[in-house]
Amino acid sequence: MSMHGEIRNAVGLIRERSIAPPSRRAVVAGWVAALSATAGFMPLHAIWGAGIPLFAEADRFEVWYADGGGGYLWTLNALAVLPAVLALALIRPWGLVFPRWAPWSAGRRVPRLLLVVPGYLLVLALGGYTILAMVLMVVQWDSPEAIFSPWTGIYGVAQFLVWITALAVAARSYDLRTRG
Repeated sequence: MSMHGEIRNAVGLIRERSIAPPSRRAVVAGWVAALSATAGFMPLHAIWGAGIPLFAEADRFEVWYADGGGGYLWTLNALAVLPAVLALALIRPWGLVFPRWAPWSAGRRVPRLLLVVPGYLLVLALGGYTILAMVLMVVQWDSPEAIFSPWTGIYGVAQFLVWITALAVAARSYDLRTRG
């Protein structure tokens, strides 16, 4: 079966269950959330993960990096792929029907809660993290012990607000479209 066959099967399932395709707004939101998780988050963390103290106080960064900061950053980068895949699954046909290469579930419907629950939980978790980051940014603004420039916090909070909003729109759209 070709990719076109998978799309036809997914479209057939959508028609069979009367699942409307995602709105243009939801599709844009899904892509924005996926890009925010990858292109917005990963590059700076990859630079830091490589040991480059960009926007950081070099001496404190090196101590933090040697104490496990590098592994932590690479783990964050690897994990950032998961919410990107989730965001795309909320708007793509393979978020409704497992693709043919998926072992043991090819062609079957994706249980809606498999995407709805993680989507909403991630919105809440990112929201909580963003609030914590804002508080820490204010508290540590002029701290001589801070490793990273407070301006990275401003970028991070703005980027996370975009990510949270886009993911919330895509998750809500998927939730409403797949209720049966």
